[in-house]
Amino acid sequence: MSEVFFVGCGPGDPELITVKAKKLIQKADVVVYSGSLIPDPILNLCKKGKLYDAAKLVREEIFNLLYKNAKKDKLVVRLHDGDPSIYGAIKEQIDNLEKKGIKSVVVPGITAFLASAAALGTQLTLPGVTQTIIVTRAESRTKVPKREKISELAKHKATLIFYLSVHLLPKLTKEAIAGGYKKSTPVAVVYRASWNDQKIVKGTLNDIAKKIQEEKITRTAIVIISDVIQPQSYEYSKLYDKEFSHGYRKAKVKSIKN
Repeated sequence: MSEVFFVGCGPGDPELITVKAKKLIQKADVVVYSGSLIPDPILNLCKKGKLYDAAKLVREEIFNLLYKNAKKDKLVVRLHDGDPSIYGAIKEQIDNLEKKGIKSVVVPGITAFLASAAALGTQLTLPGVTQTIIVTRAESRTKVPKREKISELAKHKATLIFYLSVHLLPKLTKEAIAGGYKKSTPVAVVYRASWNDQKIVKGTLNDIAKKIQEEKITRTAIVIISDVIQPQSYEYSKLYDKEFSHGYRKAKVKSIKN
């Protein structure tokens, strides 16, 4: 059966691409890529194949490129920034290809929110702070179910991560506060995470919108709302505690209980 590979190439830094993704791009006969979101060094890996910029195409044109070339048994790569499964619109293409007898293979990549956490030098879950990550987007032209409104998600006071939403920051912060976050809750915005022109802006729910407006950041940024950005306190991991036993190690000392 003919195949199409939906490949994630990582957040921007060309060295963050997986070995599997790199090999597929190098061998590809056809690469349909996500416009300016893919760095040139990654596109340059495609030396023998033909490149098509998906930003200039509509859904039907992209599908026809994938289908017709796969039908000819060419190695076809639909190249996405980050990871294809997050806001990648791959499901509709996979389903339509399957109806035409074309198999799809998804190759994961490092997504932008993980590159953003790396840029911040922090972890997104901290014992005693939060053990939950919520990844979402603010409502705009793409509608969001009522149960997923920002004010609803904010009730959890978990690490709340937004894609495709930095231009809606004033509305976003108001809804987060209405949902239960304190105005003093730390917020970080990472623009073009892992790219050479990466920029980090930190603030609180009370002032981050103004800071971002001053920086003129309107797209290609991840917004993270969480106390993990600047925790007042947190607990140490139990896994490496000397009093903690698990399947690979016994406790070094016995715990003393009152």
